[in-house]
Amino acid sequence: MPKKNKFMNRGAAILSICFALFFFVILGRMAYIQITGKVDGEVLATKATEQHEKKRTIEASRGSILDRKGKVIAEDTATYKLIAILDKKMTTDQKHPQHVKNKEKTAEALSKVINMDKADILDILNKDVKQVEFGSAGRDITYAQKQKIEKLKLPGISFLRDTKRYYPNGIFASNLIGYAEVDQKTNEISGAMGLEKVLDKYLKERDGYVTYESDKSGWELPNSKNKITAPKNGDKVYLTIDQKIQTFLEDSMTKVAKKYKPKKIMAAVVDPKTGKVLAMGQRPSFDPNKRDVTNYYNDLISYAYEPGSTMKIFTLAAAMQENAFPANEKYKSGTFEVGGEPVKDHNNGVGWGPTTYHDGVLRSSNVAFAKLAKGKLGYDRLNQYLHKFNFYQKTGIDLPGEVSSKINFKYEFDKASTAYGQASAVTPIQQLQAATAIANDGKMMKPYVIDHIVDPDKDKTVYQNKPESAGTPISASTAKKVRDILGEVVTSKIGTGQAYKIEGFDVAGKTGTAQIAGKGGYLDGTDNYIFSFMGMAPKDNPELLIYVAVQQPQLKAGQSSSEPVSEIFNPTMKNSLHYLNIEPTEKTDSDKEETKAQTMPDLTDQTIVNAQKKAKEENLTPIVIGSDIAVKEQYPKADEEVLTNQKVFLKTGGKIKMPDMTGWSRREVLQYGELAGIHIEVSGQGYAVSQSVKKDKEIKDKTVIKVKFKNPD
Repeated sequence: MPKKNKFMNRGAAILSICFALFFFVILGRMAYIQITGKVDGEVLATKATEQHEKKRTIEASRGSILDRKGKVIAEDTATYKLIAILDKKMTTDQKHPQHVKNKEKTAEALSKVINMDKADILDILNKDVKQVEFGSAGRDITYAQKQKIEKLKLPGISFLRDTKRYYPNGIFASNLIGYAEVDQKTNEISGAMGLEKVLDKYLKERDGYVTYESDKSGWELPNSKNKITAPKNGDKVYLTIDQKIQTFLEDSMTKVAKKYKPKKIMAAVVDPKTGKVLAMGQRPSFDPNKRDVTNYYNDLISYAYEPGSTMKIFTLAAAMQENAFPANEKYKSGTFEVGGEPVKDHNNGVGWGPTTYHDGVLRSSNVAFAKLAKGKLGYDRLNQYLHKFNFYQKTGIDLPGEVSSKINFKYEFDKASTAYGQASAVTPIQQLQAATAIANDGKMMKPYVIDHIVDPDKDKTVYQNKPESAGTPISASTAKKVRDILGEVVTSKIGTGQAYKIEGFDVAGKTGTAQIAGKGGYLDGTDNYIFSFMGMAPKDNPELLIYVAVQQPQLKAGQSSSEPVSEIFNPTMKNSLHYLNIEPTEKTDSDKEETKAQTMPDLTDQTIVNAQKKAKEENLTPIVIGSDIAVKEQYPKADEEVLTNQKVFLKTGGKIKMPDMTGWSRREVLQYGELAGIHIEVSGQGYAVSQSVKKDKEIKDKTVIKVKFKNPD
């Protein structure tokens, strides 16, 4: 029997030990994985989930900003994003390429449609990636641009649906609303200015998602148990702004800006009983859709200046409250020396001879108010009322960027000058707040623009604002006496406010002509002033308070400084009072023809003939959309407020023929397009002057209509 080799036994033993060690290592490893569920620090369950679990985004919308009646001021809207597919693997059929083949030709064609040079487009197309975008030039692609690009039939060029912030009214309280834009890093829409920025935490949306199990190709498995994380839409913000009153203000400011070319216009409409700001605007302004901003400040709250004679309202109120206004006592007008310096009346210090303090108010005499401050009321009591009217502090309005006043009350001449609106600087919103005390029987109201905020997902109000008193600087009887004399400023033959008469309504108010401080003193020249008017109506029970200031308008020879201001104040006040159904003090024949608010009748399901007849009977202007017999849809909807002679749209179905849009406003054109379901591109401001599709021509589904607007001369 052969003898075993001892080396063979030793080798077998070593091999057995190695196998045993290997077995125990594997067994230990398996036990570790079984117990911890980890491999190389990674959780296996998580890796498995990543391979078989997919996530689909549920998009949320940024909150809308609405006027006090729910009309949209800012909202999210669908747009398009341009992309280029560069991955050759995407093409399976060479006859129908799905990637960019001819980069030179593609760059040349796209450069004629989007705002980007051919060379820059070519640089993007030459990137070593599977898919590219085109930066800001490739975002916010309009429907018309999309159609143009699609007609080029460029292989590999495609579109993704996108979202952008849209402002349907264009230039509309723009410095108040501000704008939101896409953050280049996060690709999210965020507020960048105005209310859009300060209310971003309310308006901000949060996308949701659906998690589901899938196979290796990404297809959802039949028995997948979906997990849904609901999206959080942004809150809806309701403002105190009234779209129609804001439109009255915007239209008048636009006309005055074009006619007189001033450096600035500032105007606001306030409900003096509540402090609600119904309209607020300025020039220069901007279109938040284009973000062509030249002034990032809201001048109504961020611009403090010497107000001029509108400040006399509050000196008068203080004197009347303290029984220090001797209405029938005469004083010597013209020039009065205070602190070694002359106070001059606005007619180069000539004055009107001996005149009563009552007439001095009507004539806006600086001397009268300097004498009141020094000898009748006294500087200390005047200063007390500056505090009572809150001129030493901000109003606290719910808007960003409010600045404080600068009251110069150290030297005697400055004290006297402050009484008639020079030396000290205040903001328009401070003047408006103080004037609410005059209009509201002595009770001063804090101004505000945010009415309430609603969570649309829960249909729950998350913030509710309410009227807040800012003090009671004068009594109701004093307020009435001040309004009466301010009424005479407008009605009297010697009053400086005659240009602000409104037929049918009693207006109370005060004019202002403020010098503008420059280097080394005040600016010279007849145009270098801030001309203003603070007015309220109806005088005995004011429903509206309006302040208008026009800085450095270009006046022609013979033109009065009150013309640009009154051309904003008068139509805004008159149209707003009629719109609010405020009864005229005295009804006139012309009042019957003025714009009045009424309720929109329900014209749906009626024949188009009967619907048109009924609309005309209600003094409305019907515009038919379609060729069928009956009305299927209408705008405005039933029971909404409409104005006399307003265009109302009646949609029937069938073929749509192009109307003559000459003279239509931007809002009317866009309303027509929305109801008709057609795409309209607008350009310019003012009223429609031309359209790309002729009147009575049939409008096809994909027709893009271009309408140009121009301000009337």
